[in-house]
Amino acid sequence: MTVRVGLTGGIASGKSTVSAVLAELGAVVIDADLIAREVVARGTPGLAAVVEEFGPDLLTPDGDLDRAAMGALVFAEPDARRRLEAIIHPLVHRRSAELEAAAPEHAVVVHDIPLLAEVGRSGSFDAVVVVDAPAELQVQRMVEDRGWTREDAESRIAAQATREERLAIATHVVDNTGSLADLRRQVEAIHEELARRA
Repeated sequence: MTVRVGLTGGIASGKSTVSAVLAELGAVVIDADLIAREVVARGTPGLAAVVEEFGPDLLTPDGDLDRAAMGALVFAEPDARRRLEAIIHPLVHRRSAELEAAAPEHAVVVHDIPLLAEVGRSGSFDAVVVVDAPAELQVQRMVEDRGWTREDAESRIAAQATREERLAIATHVVDNTGSLADLRRQVEAIHEELARRA
């Protein structure tokens, strides 16, 4: 049987690294962020729906979605975020289901979903892996690795589920406060257990 896994973690928690290690170990990784970009690419019905809802000001001169402008809008206005999610989430869900249906039998299928705790879909998975790091470490990584201001980093964390809310849905927790080798050991152990179930 296919084992369906939800993978989540706060911004700058190291979720992308865990996702990459799982893919390397043979898991089929379905990345909700990549799909969210795909469904609003230039020329898609998704982008047309976003423009209809929010207006053409959110397009670049080339006709692509202006991600910076969209991000600024949805982080400033919770109502705008809900309206955007109402367009994008069903499209992402449908595409994710198509990709999962194409996975081989007995696969570990990992749905990499940054906002899993927020969208309330954790119960639809056989297991939920949460990549955990304290907020202060997340802020430090965003400031040092991404060049963000401390204020931007803190507001992005505040817009997501709390650490406690994410941990509450976890069946497996990856503690990402140590070295990359330590992270990898944890992920290998989790994958081995999940692969046995598949």
